[in-house]
Amino acid sequence: MIKTIKVALLAVIGLAFTATAYADFTFVSWGGAYTMSQQKGYIDTWGPVKNGSTKVSVENYNGGLGEVKAQVESGNVTWDVVDILPVDAINGCDEGLLEELDFSSWEKAPNGDSFLESIPDNGTGVGGTISPCAAPQIWWTYVIIYDPKAFPEKKPKSMKDFFDVKKFPGKRGVHTWPQAVLEMALVADGVKPSKVNEVLQGEGGPDRAFAKLEDLKGHVVHWSAGAQPLELVSSGEVVMSIVYNGRAGAAILSEGASFDYVWEGQVLDGDWIAIPKGSKNKAEAIEFLKHATTCASQAEQAKYITYGPMRTCGLDVIKKGEPWFHNGIAVLPHMPNTKKKLKKSVLTDPVWWADHNAELKEQWAAWMAGNK
Repeated sequence: MIKTIKVALLAVIGLAFTATAYADFTFVSWGGAYTMSQQKGYIDTWGPVKNGSTKVSVENYNGGLGEVKAQVESGNVTWDVVDILPVDAINGCDEGLLEELDFSSWEKAPNGDSFLESIPDNGTGVGGTISPCAAPQIWWTYVIIYDPKAFPEKKPKSMKDFFDVKKFPGKRGVHTWPQAVLEMALVADGVKPSKVNEVLQGEGGPDRAFAKLEDLKGHVVHWSAGAQPLELVSSGEVVMSIVYNGRAGAAILSEGASFDYVWEGQVLDGDWIAIPKGSKNKAEAIEFLKHATTCASQAEQAKYITYGPMRTCGLDVIKKGEPWFHNGIAVLPHMPNTKKKLKKSVLTDPVWWADHNAELKEQWAAWMAGNK
C-alpha cells in the first residue's frame, strides 16, 4: 500500500518569491532517507513552500510505470512529480505517459554551460538527458558493503571477492531484479568496468554473466526493499550485500553504522524526475522541477544522503563546502561519482536496459527460483 505523508510546510519568512498563486501538488518518491533528502533539499527550500502559499504531499511507491499508466489511462492523474528510474523514464515517455519538458530556460551552470550541457555522461556515451520527459537529479550506485568486524583478517576489496565464497565464506545479499547483478558478474569474471556494457550487449554477454552467477548458487539471500541489505549485513545473516550506496552512506554518517564499501565494480545509475501526462498541476510541477535541478538544490539534498548531484555544478558546490554532510562530516568519500571511483565503475546503459529488461527479468526470475 502506498503510504501518504502529508507534509505541513508552513514556514513563512519575509522573502517575496512571486505573486503567482501556486496550487498544492503531490510528489512521489521511494521513501526512507532518500525521500527525506528530497524533502529537505528540494521541497523545504522551494519559494512557494517557504512563503506558505502552497504545500506538497509526499507519497512513497515501489517504482515502475504501473500506477502512472493506470492514472493516465483513466484520466484521473493525482500525481504531479514522480521520481523515476531511467528505464521507466524512457519507456514512459515513449508510451506517452509523461509530459515532455522544454529545458531551454532552466538554470545554466556557473561556467556558462546550458542546462543540458551541465549533465555529464549518463552511461550512453553522451551528456544531456536520457529522455525529453526526464529532468536530471542524482547519481546513485549499486555497491557492495560488509561489516569490517566480520573479516578480522583479510577484507574483501574487489567484485571478484564478492563472488568468491571459498575465500570469503558466507551468504551474499542480492536484489530481486537483474540490473547491476549481470554487470557485476562480468566484472567478477575479469571484464574491465569500462568494457562491461560492450561485453554484456554483445553476443553471448548475458549468458556469460549468468554462468558466473553460478559461483553464488546456494549462497544468496534475496532482498527487495532498500533497508533490507543493511539489516542482513548488521545481523550477520549475510557477510556482504549489494546495496544502494545512499542507504549505506546515511547509516554510516548519521547513525555510526559499521559498514565499509567495495567500490570496484560498482554499477552507477541515476534517478530522474518526471511529470505524469495530464497532471492537473503541470505549471507548478514544472516550476518545482526547475528548482529541484538547480546546482544549489542538487547539492543541498546531498547534505542528507550520499547520492551525487547529476549536474556537475552541484558536485562543485559540495567540493567547495566540505565537510558538507548535515552533521559536519565530509561526504565526498561516500559519493559514488567522484573521479577516482568512476575509473573503476560500470555506468549502466539505460537505453539498452529499456530494450532488454523484460526478457532478462524472466531469465533472472528463473535463476532465482533455481537458487533456492
